Amino acid sequence: MPTRSTVILGTGSYAPERVLTNAELSTKVDTSDEWILSRSGIRERRIAAPGEAMSDMAVAASRRALENAGLKATDIDLIVVATMTADLPMPAAACIIQHKLGVSSNAACFDINAACSGFVYALDTACAMISSGRYQKALVIGAEKLSPIVDWQDRTTCVLFGDGAGAVVIGTSDQPNIGLLGTKLGAFGDSVDLLYISHGGSSSPTTPESIAARGHCMKMKGKEVFKLAVRVMDEAARDILEQHQLRADQISLVIPHQANLRIIEAISQYLELPMERFFVNVDRYGNTSAASIPIALDEARRSGRIKPGDVNLLVAFGAGLTYGSALIRW
Repeated sequence: MPTRSTVILGTGSYAPERVLTNAELSTKVDTSDEWILSRSGIRERRIAAPGEAMSDMAVAASRRALENAGLKATDIDLIVVATMTADLPMPAAACIIQHKLGVSSNAACFDINAACSGFVYALDTACAMISSGRYQKALVIGAEKLSPIVDWQDRTTCVLFGDGAGAVVIGTSDQPNIGLLGTKLGAFGDSVDLLYISHGGSSSPTTPESIAARGHCMKMKGKEVFKLAVRVMDEAARDILEQHQLRADQISLVIPHQANLRIIEAISQYLELPMERFFVNVDRYGNTSAASIPIALDEARRSGRIKPGDVNLLVAFGAGLTYGSALIRW
């Protein structure tokens, strides 16, 4: 029996209504629109409402993806959620989302935490499970509510992050050589201290002192992250292209993790691809971690930047330090 292709049947995304501009941020911390824009390319970001949970954003994006795919929630038998900001430490956000969407209790539901690379990890996992034949339709979600774990007194990090969600529906096709062609995943576990949250886990439980010291907010060594991110994204992109005997100029559109415009520009130079081949929305959303690529993917599809026959390259890096790339033929 010929192997069926695992394909994206629909995409959806959601961003909170609240827009936080650089100008507004400059009234809260010692920064300016010019400083933020020159170092990151970010003009504004979205911030979830106080009562708006990560799962609420994920559900909104998922409903749009299901509608785009022409499917109902009851058609889904697998939910994989990429996030590091689940509603609760336990249970998995996927279970909460399952209930809110009305997905059958027969569906498998779990989370993946690979930080900003999470969506690529989740996509690879879901496609492998669909390819096994044991699951038919998967919902793959990247969603983050980063605003509660941002240190709003640290001008080097608070300007970078935002909230949002993106989702895709995965199924199969009898057409060969389309959909997810392959992935390249990896991690540099010796670089954990470049981007992390110091407290709240089993090795450093929550205490009144850790709360007072903002130990539950993200900490980042910006220069080191920038250098390693450029290197690993370039290598992950080259590895997946070589694996599938493709040249960079055969990629119609690169959808990179939207962390920093300067990182994307560096990848553009290394791959010798013009910036016109890169989808960029970091100026409007900032870094939404695992939500970054699925939001960009949905916007690219809906704006006509992706057409049948196109080959797209997804590439990301995240805390861990994780990295991942994927090739998709539409």
